[in-house]
Amino acid sequence: MGLSGRSVLAVGTLAASGFLLLVGLPLIALLLRVSPAGLLDRLGDPLVLDALRLSLLTSTAAAAAVAAMGLPLAYLLATRSFPGKRAVELLVDLPMVLPPTVAGLALLLAFGRMGLAGRALGTVGISIPFTTLAVVVAQVFMAAPFFINAARAGFASVDRRFLDAAATLRAAEPRLFFRVMVPLSLPSLLAGIGMSWARALGEFGATITFAGNLPGRTQTMPLGVYVALQQDLELSVTLSLILVVFSLLLLVGIRLVPGALLRRYGARGPGR
Repeated sequence: MGLSGRSVLAVGTLAASGFLLLVGLPLIALLLRVSPAGLLDRLGDPLVLDALRLSLLTSTAAAAAVAAMGLPLAYLLATRSFPGKRAVELLVDLPMVLPPTVAGLALLLAFGRMGLAGRALGTVGISIPFTTLAVVVAQVFMAAPFFINAARAGFASVDRRFLDAAATLRAAEPRLFFRVMVPLSLPSLLAGIGMSWARALGEFGATITFAGNLPGRTQTMPLGVYVALQQDLELSVTLSLILVVFSLLLLVGIRLVPGALLRRYGARGPGR
């Protein structure tokens, strides 16, 4: 016997209420833990300032590196068929399901002093682990799939009519890429950059395993939350609330900016 419409609505409402309670209650608990005045006072704490500065610097660098390396790969995956494509797609997606601590250990074994690439780097005086660069490398490793998958979906969704028109005009592939593919895929590209930046900002496991937890050098905001939680709960809450605010602002931006660009290019087309 099938469920009636009223029963389906009741089950759906109960499930939605449970989900909203699960997500909303912890956020409310964070907000109620520290008063606005106490939050403002804690914003000047050296741990907060150092962790915030380092997190913004490394996550921005990681997002830029992901975009620079991931854009050509996403275009290739979206527009070409080649031997081993499935294996490349699997490799791209792997960091999303790989435990972050395993990713950090793998990075350490690859780029550590005695690692596969670490020995060669050491001969020219380059040491990556437990440096700020190691933070960026760990963030790139974990954040890359979010941009590459979004960019690939954006490229794959470009209307063939624009590509055929460009081919009729004998546009070279670089011109086709920059004048047609990128403008029409811009909403997806921006969303991907935003999601990869957020993933880099919140990275913890790979960072602490590969880069350590050195204040002012590798201690990002998630690591700061972990350290402060053992010593000063209110300071930990302050760092957590800053991360929540950044995440909310980013989500709002991802929903508003790409949508506006999509309406613009959807109505006008590229290059007009």
